[in-house]
Formats: sequence, structure tokens, C-alpha cells
Amino acid sequence: MQKSSLTALAREQLKLAHASSSGRSSSTVYGGHEHRLRQTMIALTAGQALGEHENPGEATVHVLHGRVRLGAGETSWDGAPGDLLIVPDRRHTLEALEDSAVLLTVAKR
Repeated sequence: MQKSSLTALAREQLKLAHASSSGRSSSTVYGGHEHRLRQTMIALTAGQALGEHENPGEATVHVLHGRVRLGAGETSWDGAPGDLLIVPDRRHTLEALEDSAVLLTVAKR
């Protein structure tokens, strides 16, 4: 069994995002290329975004810190700490409305 503190990891990734010229940082929490399930901690400083991209499988975004906006076409959903956003099965974006950390969970097709 393994145990991870998502709170500590979010704090660490936010520090790295602030130190990065891109204002972003990420770290694989579980899984990877050899697994169907992958969980990634993503930190974005306020105003930064992940540009429009495809959904590689069923996915959720669990907001741990800050506020984010998940957008797909003309539709968007805002998330705050504790919210779980279901990623639509189409091209989408993720924008940090304030310094934010999320846990992205993807079950690859």
C-alpha cells in the first residue's frame, strides 16, 4: 500500500509553478504510460491555462486549491476546492482563475 498527501503535493507543485516561466507544473501521482489509469497533479498560477486539447479517455478534474474554469466550445464550468468536474469527451481547455492545483484522473481508452 502507498499513501500520498495530495495537500502537500499541491503545495509543492504550486511552488514549482510560481518558479516556472510557464506558470505551470505537474507531477504523476499514480500510473503512467504502462497503466490505463493515470492521476496527475497539475498546478497553474492565476491566469495560466492548458490550451485546447483532446480528451485521451474518461477524465475528471478534482479541484484541490484555487478556482478553475473547464471549457469546451461555448460551454464552461467553474470549479472550487472540493468540486469534481467531469471532462467532456471533446476538445477542451482548463484555465486557472486564481492560483490553482487540481488532480486530473484519466482512464485511457
